[in-house]
Amino acid sequence: MATGTDGLAGRFFPEHAFSTSRTGGRLPAGQGIGTLRDSRANAENQVLNEVGTSMKTFMAKPGEVEQRWVLVDATNRRVGRLASEIAMMLMGKHRPTYTPHVDTGDHVVVINAEKVEFSGKKWEQKVYRWYTGYMGLRSETAEHRRERRPELILEEAVRRMLPKNRLGRVMLDKLKVYAGPEHPHQAQQPEPVQLGA
Repeated sequence: MATGTDGLAGRFFPEHAFSTSRTGGRLPAGQGIGTLRDSRANAENQVLNEVGTSMKTFMAKPGEVEQRWVLVDATNRRVGRLASEIAMMLMGKHRPTYTPHVDTGDHVVVINAEKVEFSGKKWEQKVYRWYTGYMGLRSETAEHRRERRPELILEEAVRRMLPKNRLGRVMLDKLKVYAGPEHPHQAQQPEPVQLGA
């Protein structure tokens, strides 16, 4: 009844379910294509049940994943590379329990945001534009923004790397950026991490 092949296929798959060579290319009497398909599906299910290789995809539920607090020092880090690593932590893609529709990320506290770097001449050439609701666009260079609100440079870079929906806004709320070395989150005891190392 079993084929001469080794392994699971030889043990569990009936020969007539896959081969028509014994009947000269014709199906056995009383068996149509649907019957062959059903017998093959039954044989495959039998193999999965006996071997135990049935797997289920893990989907986290809200509040099920413990969210940590991490501390990141932005001194002498490139804005884009640092922002992409922070966005991954906010979304939770750094852990195997990542679920796209659930907030599984960590809280990220960034210090020394005024010491981030751009490559090339981006401090003079990069222009941020935004619309206030009145006529015309407001704009400023990256250098002017560093003097005015340095934490906004990193916040905007991270915001644009997150999902553009309600879940993305919840993730962005977990980002705390500070221009200097001090932050008010000592009670949460954020653990320092070295991103990209």
